[in-house]
Amino acid sequence: MYAILDIETTGGKFNEEGITEIAIYKFDGQDIVDQFISLINPEKPIQEFVVKLTGINNKMLRNAPKFYEVAKRIIEITSDCILVAHNTSFDYRILSTEFDRLGYDFNRNTLCTVELSQALILDQPSYSLGKLTKSLGIPITDRHRASGDALATVQLFKLLLEKDVKKSIIQSSVKYFDRRLEKQRLRRLIDEIPSEQGVFYIHDTEGKVIYLGRGKNMKDEVNRLFLKSTKRAVKIQDRSQSISIEKTGNELFTRLKYSLELETLSPKFNFRKKRKITEHVFNNDDFIVFDKGREIEEHAVILVEKNEVFGYGYTNLGYQENQLDILKSVLTPIENKELSKSIIKNYLNKNKVQKIVRL
Repeated sequence: MYAILDIETTGGKFNEEGITEIAIYKFDGQDIVDQFISLINPEKPIQEFVVKLTGINNKMLRNAPKFYEVAKRIIEITSDCILVAHNTSFDYRILSTEFDRLGYDFNRNTLCTVELSQALILDQPSYSLGKLTKSLGIPITDRHRASGDALATVQLFKLLLEKDVKKSIIQSSVKYFDRRLEKQRLRRLIDEIPSEQGVFYIHDTEGKVIYLGRGKNMKDEVNRLFLKSTKRAVKIQDRSQSISIEKTGNELFTRLKYSLELETLSPKFNFRKKRKITEHVFNNDDFIVFDKGREIEEHAVILVEKNEVFGYGYTNLGYQENQLDILKSVLTPIENKELSKSIIKNYLNKNKVQKIVRL
């Protein structure tokens, strides 16, 4: 069962809008079986541009019921229904905000006819309700009034149901209020991460790195990130499509790789503190740092030459370490010399590594 709705508002600041009109049609997939249409007194003035758009003015709403007077009816008609609207995130947010003000948790699963249309009706110049319905021959009476727009959405949704022949697209497009599908997707991503030290990269649907993380136990770090409920964490969770990892084997390499990649990639959701990098001088001009590698018998190696960080990498053969020209060919050169020098110098001042060989 579906509750297809449209809401008109006063306009104004985000989450401060008031409802001026609401229309809900209860739809069983074939017919409208119930409906609720009402003007609402928002107890705040309507912005002038909204009056011109909808034709609803403050005088019309003076004797209209206030939201709390119709809240029970809205709960009843949407009970056990999936909420459907054209841009559902807007209508659902407005309704949820009004119920929050009453101290009631209004939780419904939702479907968006914009998203469904983009999946099932391809190559449209516009997916706005007015232009889309016009191109499909669906009439709209009382455009920008709740009842007219909601009825047009009913007809659009009927068409979408018909076009979804295998009934798979609509089913997979339901957004559950308890985020069960998102949680299942995130759990699958977590399961693929090893419980080892390293750096992890979270990618969006286009493969772009949107977040860079690190930890002694990458699986635990990703799990903690996906359990957070901050706005930033939720945005990362919603956009996470895949995760790639790089084992580092030790804390020094973790810090070094994380900091260098952060500078190079500039992921959207990472906080980046401005570093004050003063000139660092090592105690020796030429030396090699050896630390624990990613695997048994592997060494993590950093070469410092002429008081500059040449590069870093991994070796597991003695001749790679004993012959400088071969070692240089194995290591990854570092371009950000001052940043890498700062990280290595600070780490060596406070921590032990397996050994340092002075050249």
